[in-house]
Amino acid sequence: MDRAQQLTEFLQTRRARLSPDEAGATTFGGRRRVPGLRREELALLAGVSVDYYTRLEQGRARNVSADVLDAVARALRLDPDETAHLHNLAQPGATRKRPSRPQQVGPEMRQALEALTTAPAYLIGRRLDVLGWNELARLLVADFPALPAAERNMARLVFLDDAARDLYPDWESKARDTVANLRFDAGRHPDDPLLAALVGELSLHSADFRRLWAGHAVRGKTRGRKRFAHPLVGELALDYVAMRAPDDPDLTMMIYSAPAGSDTATALQLLAGLAAPADPRTLPSRT
Repeated sequence: MDRAQQLTEFLQTRRARLSPDEAGATTFGGRRRVPGLRREELALLAGVSVDYYTRLEQGRARNVSADVLDAVARALRLDPDETAHLHNLAQPGATRKRPSRPQQVGPEMRQALEALTTAPAYLIGRRLDVLGWNELARLLVADFPALPAAERNMARLVFLDDAARDLYPDWESKARDTVANLRFDAGRHPDDPLLAALVGELSLHSADFRRLWAGHAVRGKTRGRKRFAHPLVGELALDYVAMRAPDDPDLTMMIYSAPAGSDTATALQLLAGLAAPADPRTLPSRT
């Protein structure tokens, strides 16, 4: 994917969503032909020249300083994930090198995942590839071992598998989060050909993906709550937390849990009863 185009579209969509009143640019007058802030308004708020901001937005600025990017982020009211995304797109750095080899799951992450027997958990790598899972995650989310390795990907499951719309009652919310996570990865690795191929495939086959991808929403994997409508144990409202691997910033363990004594905790226990403790799921060493 073209980094300059990503930067242009990201900044344009962030400007469009911010009204002059919200940005504190109420002194600007004149007839408005576009929604949100004009380039000259944003440049003034960020303390840079209009020409410089125009070159930045068009991906033509060189050696952009972190201070300038932070000033633009403040003017646009970007959140921390969006600010990091702006830096990834506008500044050269190691995170934008093309991935040279497949990700590997280290023994510590492998052991931690296999030790979780009462909480669904799985490992997410670059491009939202699912690199490992425990038995409860297989029962809750998808039968990962039955899928070809190339299809073990959360974006593909959400947008190309009809079962996802039944599994997630708030499918639109899940879809938005998925696209925002994938867009965050795209900012870190815009030169990844496999990521570009995935975006192309999803764009070709899913109108919903095209619509959401065009919005340039960005979100890292952190924490929150997701609702599931499981065919065997009913509805679950599970809290999740994302734990990043200490030696690989592109590898994250997603762990789901429920408050003790809740209906969801009871349903999760029922689901755990369907697991096979004598045959724990092992992880592939690489994908």
